[in-house]
Amino acid sequence: MSERSSQRPCRPNVRSFVMRRARMNKLHRSAIERLSPVYVIEPHSGRRGSLFDAFDGVDCRKRIFEIGFGMGYATAEFAAAHPEICLLGSEVYPPGVGKLLSEIERLGLRNVRIVRDDAVAVVEDGLRDEELDGVHIFFPDPWPKKRHHKRRLVKPEFVALLTRKLRAGGYLYITTDWQEYAHVIAEVLSANEELDNVDPLPDAPRFSRPRSWRPQTAFERKGVAKGHLVREFYYIRRTAP
Repeated sequence: MSERSSQRPCRPNVRSFVMRRARMNKLHRSAIERLSPVYVIEPHSGRRGSLFDAFDGVDCRKRIFEIGFGMGYATAEFAAAHPEICLLGSEVYPPGVGKLLSEIERLGLRNVRIVRDDAVAVVEDGLRDEELDGVHIFFPDPWPKKRHHKRRLVKPEFVALLTRKLRAGGYLYITTDWQEYAHVIAEVLSANEELDNVDPLPDAPRFSRPRSWRPQTAFERKGVAKGHLVREFYYIRRTAP
């Protein structure tokens, strides 16, 4: 992907993540060294077209982009259960990249690729319009302090950009256990005229019923154990009338 000028309206002045010092164990380091040439896509390699072109020899019947897969357990579980889906995951946390790579090797997965870059840059520069069947954003950082709200990923302009990348009938799937952020996400998605909540909760129609096929993340299990309420958003891009 090539760097674009600062005139691109969606590229944030502040990132939605902070690069923290990460402690790498031998398993993570070994996986990155051995498997990156096959499964990790360099974000600024001058590649043209779509990052999904890197799925050489894989029959991509559906294309899913996951933003921020964390340690990658749920990502690997989903990919193993759906070999017909090509899953591109973005993550900047090195131990998470290493762990997902080790899971790819352990499970023999051919349908996963990783890009280590800011998600907004990936969407702007690495994906074609109307090529995605789905986008997963599971438990994005809520940045709870008010002065950090500008770092939140789910904003109207980014959702509009993601919507352009979805084919008609494609879905945007977001989850959070931070209630204030959940209401913000609900407002952003409800205001987008190209998205519909196709399976709303009866008593809270801006939220969605959980999808039975979504694996539970490690982060989610910890939150549920603490009594956190998980809110889900499963919105579909409208088809042409």
